Amino acid sequence: MKPNLEVEIAGIKLKNPVMTASGTFGSGFEYSNFVDLSRLGAIVTKGVTLKEQSGNPPPRIHETACGMLNSIGLQNKGVENFITEDLKFLGKFDTPVIVNVAGRTVEEYVKVAEKLSEHDAVKGLELNISCPNVKAGGLAFGSDVEFAIKLTSTVRKATKLPLIVKLSPNVGNIEEIARGVENAGADAVSLINTLLGMAIDIESFEPQLANIVGGLSGPAIKPVAVEMIWRVSNVINIPIIGMGGIANYRDAIEFFLAGASAIAIGTANFTNPEITIKVVEKLEEFLKIKGIKNILDIVGQVKI
Repeated sequence: MKPNLEVEIAGIKLKNPVMTASGTFGSGFEYSNFVDLSRLGAIVTKGVTLKEQSGNPPPRIHETACGMLNSIGLQNKGVENFITEDLKFLGKFDTPVIVNVAGRTVEEYVKVAEKLSEHDAVKGLELNISCPNVKAGGLAFGSDVEFAIKLTSTVRKATKLPLIVKLSPNVGNIEEIARGVENAGADAVSLINTLLGMAIDIESFEPQLANIVGGLSGPAIKPVAVEMIWRVSNVINIPIIGMGGIANYRDAIEFFLAGASAIAIGTANFTNPEITIKVVEKLEEFLKIKGIKNILDIVGQVKI
């Protein structure tokens, strides 16, 4: 008998707990040549904003030891083009679509959420609260608990779709942010987003990224992610989607043990486009070997 990999996150039923992390899978166009998108638990799209954005100037990506720095800058076609092009494509697959929503003001988040809520193909929204709030001098929504609460509660009122809030690790107290967004109406949280990082070219003495600072992702951040998920799981009652450096099924198991009910794979998609499906297959094999009937039986079961 096959182990049960089905999970439910924020009311969204997933055939397995393996999702794609926003910003690393686009909307699945390119990956559909390597991966049967219908076998994924869910597809989380690249960040979508109200208007088209060209992103930051290059160079925007730099490889680091066990990871990468990026400062793409939310390059995307805007919500209207996303709906007519990407969503039309994604609607062909039997896989829940969760759209990552970004903006520079609360009003922009609300407008994007409202537009996406009109389409049945969208099963949930993931709020990217690492975006800079232009009305607050560029301070990220997710770096201040009051900003995070205001954004979450306002978007919650604007949509009936399941609402997932993606938490930034670049904060003093991630538990406080997690409790705040839960109380503000979040149905789940996803964590962690990238850590802030910088690299310098020792030949030119210049930063490797045109934006100077970027987001660090990949295996280098996995221990930070596991620890933060464990901490957050002890203070909230809503599901956690874990991410941050997952490169194989063993990494994924750590996230489940720490308290995540589902996981999202990001940077590893760049090195192995088939990694998501391989993790699904290996998770099933692991549970079978261990005699565990349901993936949920290991969630939060780290022995402390």
